[in-house]
This record gives sequence, structure tokens and C-alpha cells, in this order.
Amino acid sequence: MILRQAETVVRQKLTQTPAVVLLGPRQVGKTTLARQIASNWHGGAIYLDLERPADRLRLEDADGYLRAQQGKLVIMDEIHRAPGVFEVLRGIIDDNRQAGMRSGQFLLLGSAALDLMRQSSETLAGRVAYLDITPLTITEAETASINDADLWLRGGFPDSLLATDDVLSLNWRRDFIRSYLERDVPMFAPRLPAETIGRLWTMIAHQQGGLLNQARIASALGVANPTIDRYIDLLVDLQLVRRLRPWGGNIGKRLVKSPKVYVRDSGILHGLLEIETLNDLLGHPVCGLSFEGHCIENLIQAAGSRRVPYFYRTQVGAEIDLIFEKGGRPEIGIEIKRSSAPSPERGFALACDDLKIEQRYVVYPGIERFPLRNGAQAIGLQELSTLLLQ
Repeated sequence: MILRQAETVVRQKLTQTPAVVLLGPRQVGKTTLARQIASNWHGGAIYLDLERPADRLRLEDADGYLRAQQGKLVIMDEIHRAPGVFEVLRGIIDDNRQAGMRSGQFLLLGSAALDLMRQSSETLAGRVAYLDITPLTITEAETASINDADLWLRGGFPDSLLATDDVLSLNWRRDFIRSYLERDVPMFAPRLPAETIGRLWTMIAHQQGGLLNQARIASALGVANPTIDRYIDLLVDLQLVRRLRPWGGNIGKRLVKSPKVYVRDSGILHGLLEIETLNDLLGHPVCGLSFEGHCIENLIQAAGSRRVPYFYRTQVGAEIDLIFEKGGRPEIGIEIKRSSAPSPERGFALACDDLKIEQRYVVYPGIERFPLRNGAQAIGLQELSTLLLQ
């Protein structure tokens, strides 16, 4: 089994908080992680899959059933299937607090971040911690001796990454995409047309890393401009698309104000574009931007909540692919180049000078670290991810 970095964090949070909500896309490994935690939890654990009718029946008298599990860790998978349980949890948690129990009672798993956070925050404020679990990162893949080329091509969903060949991997991703459009979109957003969401998802894939042009997308899909916001919100909520915001500080420059959009998992991106092999990918027009998105997603996960990610672009061409802001000021500037001999653009140095960034990195597909002009350093994705984890 691949060791997930999130496991340590979940265990730690469960020692500090009565309830933990673990959020992530379907098939990302939430259930496997939860079962691993349950396997050696002190006091025992019980697992409920709320997509199973038999397990949902147990919660018909949720208060009575959950109180009977006193002292155990109760894991509820696909918690959105039982939204009414949050009010019950509040009462149980408050009663347990009175009795001196303040941690490790409930682990809740779900796929739709905003929907679950809204439901739980209304009733469990101050009683719950939220954690994201993403597809496998480059650090986790390296620990399992999986090379970065496979991770880039197939993405980080375990069943896709560990498939025995590229054909089976792509078939898994096709099924994943279809299941989201046929099942999850109608479940989480019944009023939104799944076919149109699918077309939007594919359009974002073709424009990977591009500035969001809502008017053009709305025209292509034949919908009103504000409607695109709701469609993209859903894909962001399901953690399938990333909307990377532009840095917007006041430095006297005319800055680009539109966000960039990326399909978060590179394997899903390639599935949407029907890219099967590494050779297919290397010859495809999306290759460079696919590598950029792959690097950005891994670096954001490595940086965690300590640093806030942005990109930076002025109207005259100064640009930084990824900025990490810490304590309200830009700290790290990153340019991404899919080249064995990377050379930073002049606009990267100008942008770093504008923002007074001293830590300047150019991520490339190699492993050697060496200096470049204007204070930048070439560095591999694995090494920079490790630096950001520290």
C-alpha cells in the first residue's frame, strides 16, 4: 500500500478535534486511508458506507445508533448522503465534551467540498477540522518507487496510476469522467446540465493554464455569462478544476485580473484529451501546459496551508507562473519550463524584481540543481516539493 502523507495529519487532527471532515474527489483514496486508520485505532472503529442502503438504515435512528458506539471512532463515508446527521453529531459531541471526551470521535468522508463545508459549518462550528486529500503527489509516488513520467501521464488517482498498462489506465480515466458526469453532477447539482458541464470540462482541458475568458466560453456553450461561474464553481467544488487567482497587490502596475484555470489532475486532463501514451503526450500541443499544471498542483500540495498560491502577470508581459505568498508578502517565484536546458524569460526576472522576490526557481524535468541568470536556480520538481514541505 502507498503511504499517504495525509494519514499522519488525519491522525493528529483526530487527537485534537471531535470530528474531522476528509474531503477529496471520488476514487482518490479516502476510503483506503480511513480503513487504514481504523485498523489500529485504540478503542476500535466502525465504518459506514452511506451509499449502501443497509448502512443508511442504521442511521434512521442516528442519535441512538451513534451514541451506542461510544468510545469508538465512527467513520461515515459519502456523508453527503445523510445531511441530517450533522445536527445529531453536534448534540453527541457536546454531551461527550461534558463527559470529558474532546477528540477522536468521528471521521467524515465526502467529495463535494463547499457543499459539505456549508452543511457542517452551520452545525459543527468549533467542533470540526477540515482536511483535503488529493491524488498522489510526486513525493508520495517517489516513496512508492513510481517514476514522475508515469505520474505525469496517468495522474495521481491510484487505480489509474497503478494500472498494468497505459490502455487500462486511460480506460479507467474515461470511466471516471463518465461516472462524474452521469452520477456526481446530477447528485450535487441536479439543476445543472451534465452534458454541458462535460463540454466545459473538455474546453478547460484544451485551454489548460489559460486565462479564464467567460464570455468566449459562454458563447461556445450557448449559455449566459454568469452561468459559467456556477458551472466552474461546481468543478472547483468537486476538486477537479483549479482556479488560480492572480496576485493583486498595489505596486503601480497594470495587472491581469482574470484567473487561470487548470484541470487539477494531469491524468484526467489527458483522459479528456484522449492522450494514451507518453509519446502521444510529448507530441501533443498541450504538452508544455500539461507539465506546468502537473508541477503547479504538486507544488501547491507541498506548500500546504502555510503559503497562498497565485500567478502574476502584467499587461506588458512580466509574468511568474506560480507565486507563494507568506505573511502577506510574495516569498517565492517559480517559472516552469519543460526543457532540459531551461532559461528563464526576461519577464520572469522583471516580475520578481517588481515584487522584490529573492527566492527564484525554474522548475524543469531534470534532477540537477544549478544557478541561472538574475538570481534564479534551475531545480527539479521533486527537490522543490521537498523544500516546500519543510
